[in-house]
Amino acid sequence: MSNFNTYLETKGFSNKTRTSIYNDVINFINWCETENIESEQSSYTEILAYIKHIQKRNIKQRTIQIYTGSLKHYFTWAVKQEIITENPIKQIKIQGIQRKYLYHIIKKQELENLYESFKIPTTKTHRQLAAKRNKVILGLMIWQGLGTRELAKLEEKDLKLREGKIYIQGSRKSNERELKLEAHQVLDIMEYQLKTRNEILELTGKQSEKLFVSAGASDHFNNIIQKLMQKLKQQNPTIESIKQIRTSVITHWLKNYNLREVQYKSGHRYVSSTEAYLINDLDDLQEDISKFHPIG
Repeated sequence: MSNFNTYLETKGFSNKTRTSIYNDVINFINWCETENIESEQSSYTEILAYIKHIQKRNIKQRTIQIYTGSLKHYFTWAVKQEIITENPIKQIKIQGIQRKYLYHIIKKQELENLYESFKIPTTKTHRQLAAKRNKVILGLMIWQGLGTRELAKLEEKDLKLREGKIYIQGSRKSNERELKLEAHQVLDIMEYQLKTRNEILELTGKQSEKLFVSAGASDHFNNIIQKLMQKLKQQNPTIESIKQIRTSVITHWLKNYNLREVQYKSGHRYVSSTEAYLINDLDDLQEDISKFHPIG
């Protein structure tokens, strides 16, 4: 089990979470020994039997889901160790749980399609300027996971195009960070910073150090976001809010980076804030789960 503990460390879990997962797995292994089952080779049916066993203790469904989440990590490790070929826990869903989030997780390709298909008017008007600005904002939402407050606080000096990075200011609730820009973002950002932004300032007669300025009379950034979200919902009816987009981005990050890396990229002050998004990773199997056997 030392190798499993090392695996959990590479995932970036806090000591408290790592200990909790480890203890859950040890309890499962002990049960397997009493049932003469080889834990690492447990079948779907045997895992169901274990879950029914712990259900007899009248514990909450949310707690049972935490236990199954721990087992998911255990069997994922076993697959990586080539002990088994498939993770049997993926087929199990715990019903009767109130979700911590209400968002449909947007697939990575869908997010990127939003950016690629974002239309810019051909006629050079304030609408064209606003659309070019909004596409840059959308890119920062999709690839850097920025929220409304962070976008509103950005200043022109925060862009570091020579380095291909952007600096995000910290706040009372978030940490500062410096994030890499994607190659396909840079040209649009460069055009906005060097040309479009100046044209907006000239058109409106405004002076501002903010990176994003309104092309209309208002100076409220929320007005910009409101109009952008209206357009995105027209492109893709599953889009609900900027928070949904950020949740989706962080959920996808968790599949490709360890917890500490995602904590940094997200600007979370505490790793527990990042860990809260792991539930989305578990529930990302929702589209396929209907063909499996749920536990009620």
